[in-house]
Amino acid sequence: MRASRRERSIFLGLLPWPERVQVARALRAETVGGLLLLAAAVVALVWANSPLSGAYEHIRDFHFGIPALGLDLSVGHWTADGLLTVFFLVAGIELKRELVVGELRTPATAALPVVAAVCGMVVPAALYLATIGLGGGTAAGWAVPMATDIAFALAVLAVLSTHLPSALRAFLLTLAVVDDLGAILVIAVFFSSDLNPYALAGALVGLIVLSLLQRHRVRGWWWYVPLGMAIWALMHNGGVHPTVAGVAMGLILRTTRHEGEDASPGERTEHLLRPVSAGVAVPLFALFAAGVSISAAALGEVFTRPEPLGVVLGLVVGKTVGIFTGTWLAARFTRARLNPDLAWADVLALAVLAGIGFTVSLLIGELAFPVPADAEHIKAAVLLGSLIAAAAAAILIKRRNGTYRRLWEAETCDEDADGVPDIYQRPSPGHRRAEGGN
Repeated sequence: MRASRRERSIFLGLLPWPERVQVARALRAETVGGLLLLAAAVVALVWANSPLSGAYEHIRDFHFGIPALGLDLSVGHWTADGLLTVFFLVAGIELKRELVVGELRTPATAALPVVAAVCGMVVPAALYLATIGLGGGTAAGWAVPMATDIAFALAVLAVLSTHLPSALRAFLLTLAVVDDLGAILVIAVFFSSDLNPYALAGALVGLIVLSLLQRHRVRGWWWYVPLGMAIWALMHNGGVHPTVAGVAMGLILRTTRHEGEDASPGERTEHLLRPVSAGVAVPLFALFAAGVSISAAALGEVFTRPEPLGVVLGLVVGKTVGIFTGTWLAARFTRARLNPDLAWADVLALAVLAGIGFTVSLLIGELAFPVPADAEHIKAAVLLGSLIAAAAAAILIKRRNGTYRRLWEAETCDEDADGVPDIYQRPSPGHRRAEGGN
């Protein structure tokens, strides 16, 4: 075998220490955030279906504003348009780091997660369009089943896995970064209306000022907080969903350290805002977005109306087929290959898990179906599809976790009397998995 055969890049192999620290920190925060998100969703469902449902709707629809910024929004919209911007700001910083120093910085290492994520968005959208085409529905919700809720997915992994390889969690995290970028582009391009060019020009000027402040290494929150709020308000008044402002600011923040810095501006911002995003912004959004009135008739309509049925099929079937097929195609036809510690059964479990589409799916559902009656069916479909995907993924993950546990126990039993593993008599688990073993 010639060396010129170009040794293919191992996707998510051994990462440099700083990046491993960042991945571990992100995993811990997102896992806790996923549990809080789950709790908020349960509270919302119970509250909206209790005798106190009137109070829930009154709080959610209560309006207040900031006259100086020309804003007057309901509590529900403040959580979706305002607090969720913090979530997208953190996502923008993560994306910038992956593009600069992470897995997405070179085409060879970026090929697998990019292809997998793109297929995981295109196939659900196509399945939705096919469903409404056969059933005579509206195409407005084609983007709803495209997004994966990384916080929920990581929470499921945290609860169910004890012996799964860390590469599986890193796979999911990197996949979600690309998935978030796709959702952001969809929101910016397809769900912007009544554009105000003057307000958008003002937002662009604000982003340029932010870039200049970063270039000249200006520090101090009193510069950035007012500027960020101004950019957000201008983006909102310009007709573009304001969460896009969060992503844009995250992409501008520098994620590499200059000489004499303990942390880059992106690292400092992420360190400060990630707890706010995971512990406040996303759970509050879920609290006021997941309050769907559930009845037997409403659940029945999820499977009889083409739009909600398309959402369920997109999340449960489309995500699985798209991500698994995209990963296989990338490993087959590009220089990237799957980490030797992972088997294709692991990728299948991950693809099913990615069908949990909650936060961004609910947001896109509200944008695509502004009429509350229609939005309720879409919300119910997102919740039901996510629940089905989570249940199916739980079965697959538990099975894979059992397989890895047995491998670990077998290796432990093969230790010599001096406590040294007999690595010369048994192939490593990664080697066995690479050869197709369980």
